[in-house]
Amino acid sequence: MQLGFSMLCVGLVQAKNTMNIMLTNVLDAATGGLFYYLFGFAYGSPFNGFIGRHYFALGLIPSSSYDYNNSLYQWAFAIAAAGIISGSIAERTQFVAFIYSSFLTGFANHVVSHWFWATDGWASAFRTNKFLFDSGVIDFAGSGVIHIVGGVAGLWGALIEGPRIGRFDHTGRSVALRGHSAMLVVLGTFMLWFGWYGFNPGSFNKISSFYAFGYYYGQWCAVRRTAVTTTLAGCAAALTTLLVKNLDGTLERD
Repeated sequence: MQLGFSMLCVGLVQAKNTMNIMLTNVLDAATGGLFYYLFGFAYGSPFNGFIGRHYFALGLIPSSSYDYNNSLYQWAFAIAAAGIISGSIAERTQFVAFIYSSFLTGFANHVVSHWFWATDGWASAFRTNKFLFDSGVIDFAGSGVIHIVGGVAGLWGALIEGPRIGRFDHTGRSVALRGHSAMLVVLGTFMLWFGWYGFNPGSFNKISSFYAFGYYYGQWCAVRRTAVTTTLAGCAAALTTLLVKNLDGTLERD
């Protein structure tokens, strides 16, 4: 996923900003990995629905609830949120500004993921007393947690930084800033698409588990169905994007 983010962003920015955006994605993964290890995977205990307070620096792991693979998997989610922000503020900041990765993966993502995914998170569907709408939030594969954290943070980053230099001329008219490599955009897109098969089917955590209502139904069936749904979603998104761009004429201009 991180390689896909890197190639996609690099292809969409101007050539002069290539090194900046590549280093940004490396920083997201490296800094995010250390801070997630120290503070990010810290799910809580009873009577704390806001923030986790266990498993800092993977202490108390392995346990009956979590193992090292859970932390590694959640780290991939956390740096994906950071990758969304990198794209939102691309070509707007100096390299040192991307220290936000440590805060996002070590704190912001930790708090929100605890709300929805921990057994005692205030909005979690795993709570015995469902506080939120008597049901809690069912967030499969980070569709809300990761994209809300990354999207909201990216929106605020773009608002704070403002438009890229040269985006508007002296009269205020918008100027198209073309990406420098369509090939990298396509390769990055397919790498991200491939990464979804780890995020979505992988969110089941296990495959070899029978269901009670039929010998041919089991966890493997749900995993395969999720993979098919992921494929169809990507196909529909690609065709919709091409259709919209063709209708407004930007496809020809590009």
